[in-house]
Amino acid sequence: MSEYDQINFEILEENDDDYDGPDAYVDEEDDTVLDLEELQDSIQERTGVAQESAMLRQIFPSLFNSQNVHRTDTGSNGNGSEPRQLRTISIRDLQILLNLRSVESPVNYEEDDDDDEIGHAGEWHQPWFPPHTEPQQLGVELLMGGEFGSVSSKIRNRRKKRNISRMILDQSSRPRGALSRESMTSDLIPNTNGTAVASYAANIYCGQFSKDYSFYYTCCQDFRLHIYDMTSPPSPYMKQPRNLRRSATGVWDDSDHDHDTTLKILKTIQGCTGRWTITDSHLSPDNERMIYSSISPTVYMTSTLDSSVTQTPISFQDPNQRQRARTHWGWDEDSFGIWSCRFSADGNEVVAGGSGQIFVYDLLADRRTVKIKAHENDVNSCCWADTASGNVLISASDDTFLKVWDRRSLGASQKPSGVLVGHTEGITNVSAKGDGRYIISNGKDQALRLWDLRKMCSSEDFDNGANRDYRLREFDYRYGHYPKPKRAAHPRDCSVMTYRGHAVLRTLIRCHFSPAETTGGQYIYSGSADGKIHIWSLDGRIVQVLDRSKTSAMTFDPSAEEYIPNSIRSTVCVRDVSWNGNEPMMMSAGWDGGGQSSSKSVVARHEWKGLSKMSYSLENWVEKQNIERDERAMRTRRTLRIPGAFDVEEND
Repeated sequence: MSEYDQINFEILEENDDDYDGPDAYVDEEDDTVLDLEELQDSIQERTGVAQESAMLRQIFPSLFNSQNVHRTDTGSNGNGSEPRQLRTISIRDLQILLNLRSVESPVNYEEDDDDDEIGHAGEWHQPWFPPHTEPQQLGVELLMGGEFGSVSSKIRNRRKKRNISRMILDQSSRPRGALSRESMTSDLIPNTNGTAVASYAANIYCGQFSKDYSFYYTCCQDFRLHIYDMTSPPSPYMKQPRNLRRSATGVWDDSDHDHDTTLKILKTIQGCTGRWTITDSHLSPDNERMIYSSISPTVYMTSTLDSSVTQTPISFQDPNQRQRARTHWGWDEDSFGIWSCRFSADGNEVVAGGSGQIFVYDLLADRRTVKIKAHENDVNSCCWADTASGNVLISASDDTFLKVWDRRSLGASQKPSGVLVGHTEGITNVSAKGDGRYIISNGKDQALRLWDLRKMCSSEDFDNGANRDYRLREFDYRYGHYPKPKRAAHPRDCSVMTYRGHAVLRTLIRCHFSPAETTGGQYIYSGSADGKIHIWSLDGRIVQVLDRSKTSAMTFDPSAEEYIPNSIRSTVCVRDVSWNGNEPMMMSAGWDGGGQSSSKSVVARHEWKGLSKMSYSLENWVEKQNIERDERAMRTRRTLRIPGAFDVEEND
C-alpha cells in the first residue's frame, strides 16, 4: 500500500493534528491492553532474555505504568476522576523497539518453494548486502568510456601523475588552449562533516542549488520557501531580533522568527498551504520561476528573485468540475495528490506525478494536456531524461518500477516506451544525468541503481512476466526498519550498476549525479536515514562518507580548520543533498531530532579542505596514499598478467 492510500483527506482537513503525514512514524490502531508478565514470558521465549533482566525491569515498568493515568472528567456525571488507557504504546511499537515480530501471532509469509525464509533484522539500518570495496568491471568501463567526463584526467589520477601546480604553470604553453575545470577539480570531493548555516523549526523536504549555482533554496513543512545568496560567503553568526530581519528584496520577514541562518537571505516566500508538507519543487530553466507540490491536485508557481509574492495555481483536476466524481479509470478527482513536479526544457510545460498518474500542463495554453494512469501505486518522483529536448520522461513509483515515456507520443498511448526493472521495493527518487541515456534511482530496498535507457525492458516483456511483485509484506519504510529481503534484486534486473551502504528509510531519500562542470558526473551521492552522506565513484566504491551527526554549530566558520565537536547529534536523517558546480562544496538538508536544540532541521555546508585544515597529519596522509598506490599496482599486475607466465615474487 502506498503512502497516499493511507491518507483520509476529509479527516485531515477537519483535524490536521490527527494526521502524522507520509514521512512520520506510524501509530497503528492496536487497542490491546498489554500484560507485563505475559509479554516478559513471550520475550524470554523469543530472545532468551530472562524475566529478571535488569534491562526489562527498567523498561517495561515505566511503559506499563504510563498506561494508567487519571484525568478529570467534566462530563454529564459530574466531576471526578476515572482511569484512562493510553493508546500510545502498542504491541507494534514494542515490536519495532525490540526488533521482534508480533508477540500475539507471527506473520505467515506465502512463499515459493524455491525462496528462502525472510530473516529477522538486527539494527534498524543493518545493511543486508554490503557495498562494493573493489572497482566493478562495468563501472570502470563506464568511467573510461568518455561519457562521464575526461578520460585523460582519470588516467593521470590512477597513475598519480597529476600535479595541479605544474598544470597551471604549463597552461600558457599548452597548444590546445586552457585547462578545463574538470581537469583540476575532478578529485576534489567534499570531505568535511559540515557546519550548520541555517536552522528551522520545521522539517526541510527540498534543498537544492539553482542551475547557475548563484542561489540555494529550501522548502519546509511549514510551507515556507527560503532563497539564499551563494555568491557571498556565510557571515559570522549573530542571532538577530525578530523586527530587524529584512530580506534582500525589501520584504520584512516578521513570520520567520524561528529561522536562523548565516547566509544572506534573498527572499522568503510563504507558500499556499496544502496537505502535510511541500513534497517537491523545481526551478525553471532561467531560474526565475519555481513550482512546488504538496500532495494536492494543484501545483503552485512563484517567482524567485523579485519582490512579487504572487502564487499562481496550476490545477491538474479535470476542467469540467460537474463530471469530476469518477473518471473512466475509477479515480476520485478530489482525492488524488501530486508528489513530484518538473518544468520542461523550455519552461513552457509542467509535468507532474501523483496517485499512480502522470500529467502534463501547458503554461502557454493554460490547460492540462495529458493525463495517464501510469502506475499501480503513487508516483513518488519524475524527471526528464535529457535537458536539451525534454522529450523523454521518467516516472518512479511505489510499485518498484520506473517507466519511460516519450513526450512526442504521450497521451496517444497508455503504454510506456519501456520499463526499468530491478528494485524490489518502492522507489523514492529518480535523477537524470541529463544526456538522455543514464539515470539513477533510490529504492526502499536500500539500493541505488544506475540505468542505461538503451537497456530498458520493453512494454511487451514487462506485461509477459517482468511485472511480478517482489515486495515484502507489511514492510513500511517509515518505521526505520528494513527486514531481510528474499532477493537482492528483481530476477529481470536490467540496471547497469548497484550502489549500497546507505539507509533509504523514514522519508523519500534523494540521490543525484555530481556536477558535470567540475567532475564530469563521475560520482553519485545520496542522503541517508542514518545521518550520513554517501558518495560513490561510478565504479561502485564508496569514496567518501560525511557524518551529519558530527556537524559543527552555526557559530563556527565553515571554511576554518575542521572542528570535531565533543557532542554529536543522536538522531539525524539527511533527506536531500546538493553539490555546487562552481566549487568543491555541497549543502545537505537534515532532520535533527536529538540533542538540546529546538531546531527540527538544519542545513549544513560541507567543503573540501586540504591537509592544513584537516585533523590528520601529513605523515598519515602520505602513508594512506602509498597503500592505495600499492593496491592499484597489484590490481594492474593481475589484470595485465600474460597467460602461461610464471608468478615471480618480488623480494623487498
